[in-house]
Amino acid sequence: MIIQNENTYSSDTSSTSSIPPSLINDLNRLNFNEERLKRYADESINLISNNKENELRTKTTFLREMAISKILNNIKLSMKVDLCFVLDCTASMGSHIAAAKDCIFKVTNYIKHTNPSIELWVGFCGYRDHNDGSSRLQIFDFNDQYDQFVQYMLNVTPSSSPNNDIPEDVLGGLNAAITKMNWKNDTRILLHIGDNPPHGGNFTNLTDNYPNGDPYGLTAENVLEKMKSKSILYFFGKITNETDKMLEIFRGIIGEIPEFDLMEDDPIKLFEKFIKFVSSSITTSVTLVSVIGSNSKDIYALKQRKLNMNPNEPNWDNLPLQKGNLLWYYCIPETLDDLKNPEYFNKSNLSYKSFTFKIASQPFSAGAEKYAYFARDIKSKSEKEIVMKEYLKVGRNDSFEKYLETVEVSTVAHFLSTKFNWIAVRKNISKVKFLKMKLLRVCNRYYTIEPKLNAEYKRFNSNTGVISKLRHTLEAFAHFTYEYTEGYLVVYDLQGIETTDEFLLTDPAIHCIDPLRFGGTNIGEKGINELFLANHRCDDICKKLKLSHVQ
Repeated sequence: MIIQNENTYSSDTSSTSSIPPSLINDLNRLNFNEERLKRYADESINLISNNKENELRTKTTFLREMAISKILNNIKLSMKVDLCFVLDCTASMGSHIAAAKDCIFKVTNYIKHTNPSIELWVGFCGYRDHNDGSSRLQIFDFNDQYDQFVQYMLNVTPSSSPNNDIPEDVLGGLNAAITKMNWKNDTRILLHIGDNPPHGGNFTNLTDNYPNGDPYGLTAENVLEKMKSKSILYFFGKITNETDKMLEIFRGIIGEIPEFDLMEDDPIKLFEKFIKFVSSSITTSVTLVSVIGSNSKDIYALKQRKLNMNPNEPNWDNLPLQKGNLLWYYCIPETLDDLKNPEYFNKSNLSYKSFTFKIASQPFSAGAEKYAYFARDIKSKSEKEIVMKEYLKVGRNDSFEKYLETVEVSTVAHFLSTKFNWIAVRKNISKVKFLKMKLLRVCNRYYTIEPKLNAEYKRFNSNTGVISKLRHTLEAFAHFTYEYTEGYLVVYDLQGIETTDEFLLTDPAIHCIDPLRFGGTNIGEKGINELFLANHRCDDICKKLKLSHVQ
């Protein structure tokens, strides 16, 4: 038999059911090497032939290297960033204008320290209202000389003109930023900070001199469609609840809008919030563009998917029981040679059991590659909360193999974390753990499953080299994986939760010198050198682990 029953190889609750014939058929017809090579070629240029395995390996390696070169070029382009502050400059906004001016050096120094590959151009567009005449709009075009930005902002002051209504020229400000500024880089960020809505009865019931909308004919639809066409990413800094209706309308046009709380009277705390708002917007945007590219269609398709998520758990009593088959690798690598051997993860190393579960009808989250669903493991002694993940697309070839490869990545990361933790506990370093991932087959549909994380989920870094939340332990762990495997791979794209003494992570990526392993997020030896080593800065944790210093 090509697959081992859990009664023999697993300590999990045993199953007396026989292996379904359809699963046996799937496994018998699955050729790991050939199917994986075919998929890699297909993902590279959507072109594949039925060559023999050795010829296919040679061809696919060539195609993968070409694809990796293109990916790396796109990543480098994504590191060049246009950042535009669009600020309401009316009388109530003095403290926020000051915070925008004061935060820029702090933000750029932080970005330079954590992500030295990112190059930032900063611009400004201030708006007031229609009764402010020639000072209604102020524009400072993109510049990488930050002292010039600060000098310009010293001349930006809150409006002193009397105003007998509440709404402001929001659409005029956004339109000017979109159409009158020189957007030229691949990553384009618009940070909108304001405390009042645009003119028009569809945005507000407040006193409004222009209840029919913008006097120049601007609408949310025509302004935001221009923004979409230029692949500009929109973020909003919220100051009052008066902008809630505006954001609801905006979301209906462009999808998900990241929203930051800037409600703060204390200038020091407001300054800190501004730094977090701006820094997070930069790393989030660069990560997004570096992963999916700067094509507006792809960017806003993802934003629309995120808008359609249901963040609430369902009423489980109303959902039907479902049955499927779980598979996982019952033997993790024991040696470095095992890990480096692509033949180690094969069909004879799979364990199986039947599985009873419930799954939410809508996903609660969507990324560039997967949907995530709330689910319940029903057959456990006590019902367990789990998460089931499904690829958005798997290409023309066998999805079974792709899901097994995801489990392989998780298993390798788990193996390396155990080696890291053995040293970490002796050096008083936080432990790094990975959720144990398994594959679930339901009829002809596949998922990965893992325990649910019940804490704030964070993305610490990405496989494109962007550090979103600097955690020295995790950067040292990545360095450890490189050194332990003798330069064979790096585990990165670290995300999950953190506690006082450990990190619990899921969905890592692996850069490996073998481009035919670990999926499309493996950017090969160039990924190791250019996306990790080039940015890594050794610190005290690397020294405690006695890792070689990275220049």
